[in-house]
Amino acid sequence: MQRRISAGVRAGAGIAGVVLVFTTACSGGEKDSGVTVGEKGDASVPQVTIDPGNGNTKAKPEAGVLVTAVGGTLEQVTVTLKGKPVAGEMAADKTKWKSRTLRPGAKYQVTAVAKSPEGKSATVNATFATVKAANELEIVDVTPGKNEKVGVGMPIQVVFNRAVTDKKAVEKALEVKSAKPATGAWFWVNDTTVIFRTKNGTYWQPNQKVAFKARLAGVKSGKRTYGVSDFTRTFRIGDSHITHISTKKKKAVVKKNGKTVRTWPISAGRGGRVVNGVDTFLTTSGVHLTMGKENPAIMTSEWMGVDPKDKKNGGYKEVIPFAVRISNSGEYVHSMASTVWAQGRQNVSHGCVNSPPKDARWFYNFSYRGDPVIITGSKRSLDWNNGWSYYEMSWNRWVKGSALDRTVTTG
Repeated sequence: MQRRISAGVRAGAGIAGVVLVFTTACSGGEKDSGVTVGEKGDASVPQVTIDPGNGNTKAKPEAGVLVTAVGGTLEQVTVTLKGKPVAGEMAADKTKWKSRTLRPGAKYQVTAVAKSPEGKSATVNATFATVKAANELEIVDVTPGKNEKVGVGMPIQVVFNRAVTDKKAVEKALEVKSAKPATGAWFWVNDTTVIFRTKNGTYWQPNQKVAFKARLAGVKSGKRTYGVSDFTRTFRIGDSHITHISTKKKKAVVKKNGKTVRTWPISAGRGGRVVNGVDTFLTTSGVHLTMGKENPAIMTSEWMGVDPKDKKNGGYKEVIPFAVRISNSGEYVHSMASTVWAQGRQNVSHGCVNSPPKDARWFYNFSYRGDPVIITGSKRSLDWNNGWSYYEMSWNRWVKGSALDRTVTTG
């Protein structure tokens, strides 16, 4: 008759992993006894390795936990931080289990159970701690807002508290999920800002939930710099609101979920002020996104270096009601009672889309942030970074701006 002898081994802090070999013996009621690492034992008992090893106090957060079984398969692996489980993935053959990245400066407990084809099992426990982060990477801002209802063109804009050196590692930790599948990609605008948008020619499908998650805890973003916590943001895509504005026809057409719901006459930028080869009084042609609302908006000529009191040189200062911003260069769709005479007939504005008061008020109340406003007919093109005008960049170039050079499916 054979019986299993239990084993318990504590490896020193400098040992990379714990390997326990369980032995068997002929007996008539012997007490269990321990064995040492590496001892030759019964080949029918599986060997289990946990890396980082028991007692390790300087484990790398980015490496995670790796549990390996030889001579059997893993039946159960549990990794906990303060009693809460840590996510991981089991290999198809159940001989390896790998955790996600780990929180810096934290203490973890691991329990692993393996079983051999002969039915003999082995249980291993380990405790270790990860190194502390000298510098912490955090998300300081995400657009859209929490639970915000937004338009079908809405980008996800993520801003970090410090420069990201290893953009690939950080981008791998970013996840976007939507109830209705979409194809999109991340684009690094600079070392602290990354933006997700859908593919050119497509938008989010309307009326669904979108969840953004950054699994940053334990991600090494630079020298001695780690993410210390995860971040989650959920928002909703509302109805599809797409507005087409023609500066030639001087007309706005709004569609809701593909059906025209309102049209009105407009007056766009008159042109005539050329600075560095750019006519700054022309409305820009391209795919704009609504960025925000102001009621009222204070508009002055100071943006072009002209004193509002200098009427001779085009100075102005006006209080404009029901203004919806569509670019960073001061373009709005807004109410303008004083130019109703020109709306539908003549372009007389400084670049904004002047609208009848009743229509401007309706549009102000109707629109979400992130609604596409597609303007045509102007000789001045919209730059891809003039506000949220990211659809002005070609899809191939946008994907190249991903650190991983890849598209993302959100389903």
